[in-house]
Amino acid sequence: MSKKTVQDVDVKGKLVFVRCDFNVPLKEDGTIADDTRIEAALPTIKYLQEQGAKVILASHLGRPKGEVKPEFSMRPVAQSLAQKLNTNVKLAGDVVGDSAKTMASGLQDGEVGLLENLRYDPREEANDKEFCEELANLGGGVEIYVNDAFGTAHRAHASTEGIAHEVDTAVAGMLMQKEIEELGAVVDNPEQPFVAILGGAKVSDKIGVIENLMKKVEKIIIGGAMANTFLKAKGYDIGDSRYEADKLEEAKDIMKQAVEEGVEIVLPVDRRMAKIPGDEKLTPELVEKAEYKEVKLTTEKDVEEGKAESLVGWQVLDVGSRTLDYYADALDGAKTIIWNGPLGYTESEKFAHGTEAIANYIANSNAKCVIGGGDSVAAINRIKKEAIESGENPKKFDNIYTSTGGGASLESIEGKKLPGIEALDNATKQNDRTDNGGNQKSSQKIVE
Repeated sequence: MSKKTVQDVDVKGKLVFVRCDFNVPLKEDGTIADDTRIEAALPTIKYLQEQGAKVILASHLGRPKGEVKPEFSMRPVAQSLAQKLNTNVKLAGDVVGDSAKTMASGLQDGEVGLLENLRYDPREEANDKEFCEELANLGGGVEIYVNDAFGTAHRAHASTEGIAHEVDTAVAGMLMQKEIEELGAVVDNPEQPFVAILGGAKVSDKIGVIENLMKKVEKIIIGGAMANTFLKAKGYDIGDSRYEADKLEEAKDIMKQAVEEGVEIVLPVDRRMAKIPGDEKLTPELVEKAEYKEVKLTTEKDVEEGKAESLVGWQVLDVGSRTLDYYADALDGAKTIIWNGPLGYTESEKFAHGTEAIANYIANSNAKCVIGGGDSVAAINRIKKEAIESGENPKKFDNIYTSTGGGASLESIEGKKLPGIEALDNATKQNDRTDNGGNQKSSQKIVE
């Protein structure tokens, strides 16, 4: 951890702006469906309260696209926080308007306030300098900026990057610190054997990740819809399944490079398929009603020659039982595992089997595992909750760390620098800021 953290600075009596990731899923009635991200932010918030800071919390929720939309209000988050913190949480009626200014100015030591949805203002995603200054000047001037939103650290937005250059002190929160340390441990210094599991929809999202991991891992297990592109590139019949036609050559290049690097690419050997034509949009309701079956891999050539049944009208939505045995063999003995993306269409219970089976396999292994990506993390959390409720050992999943960052964890694994982290103060350098008519930070030299 080369960045200063909230525990490295004196926060007592200071006005502290904390960028959190409260982008939680909501039910149709507007209540919170999963409060994992709120729970993850509590250690930093409670620490600031205990130290006597005046705390301004800020986050986005959903995609209001620069407009005020009541369905994306932070009110449910404020209510949840108040309950979890057992204290009043003041919710501003706007982001940088009169309500936000009044709320920020009125905070006393140990009190917590929450701004309305940052993305109600179009300047947030544009990283507009004037908006950054307005955020930094709330309450008469923010003294310390804390970024605890790893899930948005790959975005150079006003609240994740720009504001850090407008305050005297910019540090990482406890969640951010843990995310950096956990991901860093498996990517930079993994205990071997090291195995990667990559799922999800698109190869294009993970090309850089695969290329970077190729230098570190022994095996890369590929599942989810992205496996279809690799299978198609190898000449297998995938029916009407989704795949990326423009990435077939890249898939071939990746498999060729893996051979040269001595890395094993592990692909499905059978699939669980649903009878759904390719021109129909997948929905949980449609998938639940569909006929399904498990099929072995067959080539397009075998279909053309009449040696195998065509899979036209069928889509791959999960890995098959033989594949799960194959994956388990590939994971046997692994000391470090990194996993991003589900292995099937987890929105449907019928096609979440592969993801759940591998999660349980890892939970019963001795491997250190870091999981990133919303769908795969949600699946793990569901499995973990069900296991605990059924009376299983609550420590069963202690070897699995679930990252709160989807895109951020991917870019981190890929080796990219994340703007939300780069903008924070380095732990090894002196504060080289100057007072330039306000809380303006001078340019910094990043110490790696």
